[in-house]
Amino acid sequence: MKRSSSKSKECSFNAELNMKPQDKRRWKSEDGYVRMFLRGRPVTMHVPDQQRESYSLDHKVALPDRKLKLQWVYGYRGRDCRSNLYLLPTGEIVYFNASVVVLYNTEEQQQRHYLGHNDDVKCLSVHPDRVTIATGQMAGNSKDGKLLAPHVRVWDSVSLNTLHVIGMGVFDRAVTCVAFSKSNGGAFLCAVDDANDHILSVWNWQKEKQLADVKCSNDSVLAAVFHPMDANLIVTCGKSHINFWTMEGNTLSKRQGLFEKHEKPKYVLCVAFAENGDAITGDSSGNIYVWAKGGNRISQQVSGAHEGGIFSLCVLKDGTAVSGGGKDRKVVLWDHDYRKQAEMEVGESFGPVRALAEGKPGELFIGTTKNAVIRAAFPDTLTPIVQGHTDELWGLDVHPSMEQFVTCSQDRQVHLWDTNSHQPLWSKTIEDPGRSAGFHPSGAVLAVGTMTGRWLVLDTDTRDLVSMHTDGNEIISNIKYSPDGNFLAVASHDNFVYIYAVTENGRKYSRVGKCTGHSSFVTHLDWSVDSQYLVTNSGDYEILFWEASGGKHVTNMDTVRNLEWATSTCTLGFNTFGIWPDGADGTDINAVCRSHDGSLLASADDFGKVHLFSFPCSQPRAPSHEYGGHSSHVTNVAFLHDNSQLISTGGKDTSILQWVVA
Repeated sequence: MKRSSSKSKECSFNAELNMKPQDKRRWKSEDGYVRMFLRGRPVTMHVPDQQRESYSLDHKVALPDRKLKLQWVYGYRGRDCRSNLYLLPTGEIVYFNASVVVLYNTEEQQQRHYLGHNDDVKCLSVHPDRVTIATGQMAGNSKDGKLLAPHVRVWDSVSLNTLHVIGMGVFDRAVTCVAFSKSNGGAFLCAVDDANDHILSVWNWQKEKQLADVKCSNDSVLAAVFHPMDANLIVTCGKSHINFWTMEGNTLSKRQGLFEKHEKPKYVLCVAFAENGDAITGDSSGNIYVWAKGGNRISQQVSGAHEGGIFSLCVLKDGTAVSGGGKDRKVVLWDHDYRKQAEMEVGESFGPVRALAEGKPGELFIGTTKNAVIRAAFPDTLTPIVQGHTDELWGLDVHPSMEQFVTCSQDRQVHLWDTNSHQPLWSKTIEDPGRSAGFHPSGAVLAVGTMTGRWLVLDTDTRDLVSMHTDGNEIISNIKYSPDGNFLAVASHDNFVYIYAVTENGRKYSRVGKCTGHSSFVTHLDWSVDSQYLVTNSGDYEILFWEASGGKHVTNMDTVRNLEWATSTCTLGFNTFGIWPDGADGTDINAVCRSHDGSLLASADDFGKVHLFSFPCSQPRAPSHEYGGHSSHVTNVAFLHDNSQLISTGGKDTSILQWVVA
């Protein structure tokens, strides 16, 4: 969730409150702790004995010598965007997710990424040269509270170089439709702004010059495309309208589509063009209407082409057409006279059809509203090639010994992913929205925490339910096995951590303790290497320590200051506090993770960024490498067992990014 940038923020450091002003930045070793202030609250972090003599707040830390490179984007944005899937001559399909435009070669199993955008990409168009691409984005906020303006980027799909940036400061909320002209060599570009008036504008994109603009509609506009034979004719459609716009000089004049005796739909959802120049529309009532070239009247209709809405129409190279249904999830092939030739149905788990694109001869690509992309061929070949989550995503953990990771989301889906094939090994629907996940050290089972206080244990081979329990009725924010596999800690938004004894290799659970002492919800937890102690963070920036055996609160710091921790996922702690930037408040960093070799620390922030630091990170405002790609708060980060890759998850953008650590 992008939080409002107007909240008062404060993040400052000093070693001891009672020092003289000139000593405020100096460290006094006998004190044995560092104090950091988050929104005026002191956070005290104790220094391990072996560092007490040498530690100084003023010591400068180096940037990590390794960097991240984006290798794979899981998922596709089909839930609320359309016309966003095309096959390029390179053999790659192009689509987007979060702020990344993905070029995916399905034969070679390789992706390339256009990373020019700084917030959600909402629309895409391929130029008639089939190399140049235009993508439009929404408005966003940077971490210093500045508005990131919506705009269109025109770029080269071979070199990935940005050629032109259009409309900076012109668009208001988001560019939701973009299209190149066809008949004049693609010299024009039209765009629709998602402002109240839904302004339609036309640009000479090579000169970055606006040629014309007009208020399009009070209601939502779902598509805007140039007529393939007339560069001065644009068709727009959306809620209860289809409009035919003619551009003369710098004015756009409108003729409304007349439904006359035909049923007027609530939405005209999509538009395509037949070989002869007729416009073809699909609507929310399941009808296909044909609008004779140059006119604004219906010349032919196929009523009830689908049960429910028609989200996409695609005219194939041979002149036949394909339509994709919402409610009925059907893909239908029509001949030149709009007679049904064949149909196939997309499985319910993938959802309604959102976008259709012609692939190689006899092949189609289908984008769905459940954020999947399917390769298809009539009569009934349907192969999923991209899958993703469809709702807020927080739960992530990596397999202890294999190239696998698990994600769980508020869409009630748990996916076990293979990092080499980039496909789910399995998926399981659970009863409650998911929030957290953790593998048993053996890898044989994994625990999933939900938004309702329920948590469950699944067999990683069979995905069978092994065990189910409920602790409280609030969010299980964190669920983590001890390194020896004998305990499970379940951290809740009810301020408690529940501790279970684990036996039979993760198949049997009995509650042995409850950590009571936090005055706010528990956010993060780590186990000591010897599985004897826990450290936890909470929503009011407390750091508390506990005995694993019964959940007893440890108040003597000499017991815990020298403990070695199996993981470093607590955002507040002596070895991680350098991740906090100036002016941050305690909600600005959602997750942190240390690499298994102890050299790197990754953080996930509220501004769509993944940061890479050197570990330990115990100097104020440590330097980091910063990486974009997510478009909302980054909710979690985790290094694979061999540190070769980092996985990051996006909240609202529901995306999973896989980074190579190099």
